[in-house]
Amino acid sequence: MAARRIIQLGDPLLREVSRPVATPAAAAATLTDLRDTLHEFQRTHGFGRGIAAVQIGIPERVIYIEIHGQSYPLVNPEWISLSDEKFQLWDDCFSFPNLMVWLERSRQCVLRYQNEDGSWRTILAEDDFAELLQHEMDHLDGVLAVDRAMDRNSLAMRDEILRRKQST
Repeated sequence: MAARRIIQLGDPLLREVSRPVATPAAAAATLTDLRDTLHEFQRTHGFGRGIAAVQIGIPERVIYIEIHGQSYPLVNPEWISLSDEKFQLWDDCFSFPNLMVWLERSRQCVLRYQNEDGSWRTILAEDDFAELLQHEMDHLDGVLAVDRAMDRNSLAMRDEILRRKQST
């Protein structure tokens, strides 16, 4: 397969709720495209850990993540739990790569999903992995990081955040 165009903020498809996949085998080509698109984005932008199918124009409940040296092809993921303990961070998104959003996420989460052979698996994630799962799951429900901004001062351009970090 191949890297695909990532749809950008303003495209109404990003606001749609993604539909479940009938069988994990039906998601195989999408997962390959997601992996290839993630790798191309990393090559051209220098960051990136996960992507949802809707971001390449496929409104299905499919996510591909690479974090901590492991890859996670997630089909039909669903929440089991989100912790009450929260933390705040600057979040970014492939669909608006130069914009950062200060938001709050649960510190821990548990997610159930189907893998490529159809078996159901569970992930317990904390901190950066939990944040990433929440970000990608939001995409499947038509929710964007900008919707979760803490307040009107919680948006900044990536270059400005990097400039601030360098001056401290």
